[in-house]
Amino acid sequence: MVQLPAMKRVKGRAPLSVVVAIIGGLALAGIIFTEDLRGLTEVKEKVTDKEKKRTSLRTVMRTSALLSADQPPPPAVLSVEPATATPPPAPKMAFNATRCSVTDGYWAYDRSKKLPYTDQTCPYVDRQDSCQRNGRPDSDYLYWDWHLDDCLLPRFDPVSMLEKLRGKRIMFVGDSLQLGQWLSFVCLVNSAVPDTPGAKSMERSRTLSVYTVKEYNASIEFYWAPFLVESNSDRNIALGAGGRVLHVDAIEEHGKHWRRADILVFDSYVWWMTGYRIKSVWGSFGDDGYEELDAWVAYRLGLKTWANWVDSNVDPATTRVFFMSEDWGREGGIRCYNETWPITQRGYRGSGSDRRMMEVMSDVLGRMRTPVTLLNITQLTEHRVDAHVSVYTETGGLLVTDEEKADPQRYTDCIHWCIPGVPDTWNRLLYAHL
Repeated sequence: MVQLPAMKRVKGRAPLSVVVAIIGGLALAGIIFTEDLRGLTEVKEKVTDKEKKRTSLRTVMRTSALLSADQPPPPAVLSVEPATATPPPAPKMAFNATRCSVTDGYWAYDRSKKLPYTDQTCPYVDRQDSCQRNGRPDSDYLYWDWHLDDCLLPRFDPVSMLEKLRGKRIMFVGDSLQLGQWLSFVCLVNSAVPDTPGAKSMERSRTLSVYTVKEYNASIEFYWAPFLVESNSDRNIALGAGGRVLHVDAIEEHGKHWRRADILVFDSYVWWMTGYRIKSVWGSFGDDGYEELDAWVAYRLGLKTWANWVDSNVDPATTRVFFMSEDWGREGGIRCYNETWPITQRGYRGSGSDRRMMEVMSDVLGRMRTPVTLLNITQLTEHRVDAHVSVYTETGGLLVTDEEKADPQRYTDCIHWCIPGVPDTWNRLLYAHL
């Protein structure tokens, strides 16, 4: 018989019998694991109602313990379907004066906001605008911020503002609304100035008021010119609207005070909107040679005179010029009486501003050679029916009494604004453009 030679084992390979044994072992283990898993499932399905209640009780106790430790409550719903979740809003870009619109936005309430000043901590707020000091019982109107849709509006930084103003003059020119913005600006800056002797000074007069900060050699000024052009009521403020006469082609008496300012911020509107036709003169005619014009016609003549002065006297390389477009309310209107909440409707447009007058303003500014930044804050301001001084003000130098408050038709002021308040937002926008 022929003996076959023994098969040589290939190095590194397991015998077939060993492989079969391993596969069989794994299959048996899988069967056992499946049986055990089925058994575990059956045991879980046999949990009694009593144990379920215990589990629920432990969960409640655990949640209560978390809440008692000042932890925020867990969310009511956790989304596990990212495909259907609302995508996060696009990040807002840093403010850019040429790309960001100050008119596209919304008011948001923030009670946690820290107020930079109050009408008690800032000694410069006029009594007419000191709503809290005058007894206004609510304060929610102080905690609304204007948010731009696509851009981040920077906070007013008083130290940064003072650095921008180092060695410079900023002058606000206009009427009592511009006076309010100037006072707001002063109070915002003053919040960063120490109360040490000689650190700051304030000089008030009927025509020109000046606040200075010595360390920065900075001057923040206000010049009273309610029509910008000259009139017989520039000094005689008490003169009634029916007796006012405007020299619509004369401005030099005012303009000589504006020269050499580094930043000029103009405003003029409310004194034009009295309901009367405007008595206007030009050339060599005296006050008796006036002609009565519709408000928008006189406004155009006056603004053109102002624009010619700016184009002839302002060097754009050294001086920035702004024009404020505001919501000016209506004399005798009481739409702000007892209002404590703004109008939050998107795109709301109130009735406080005459569209034809605003068109005149835009047209005149658009024809100027000198660059003028129009801060169009009309629409955002019209939402704030809650922030006027209303009956928490003074009239004839005296605070409105409780008896007078009972006659809102006569004593409600829906033109001027509480300070602090909406004028702080105007200055925040101005700061962003500077």
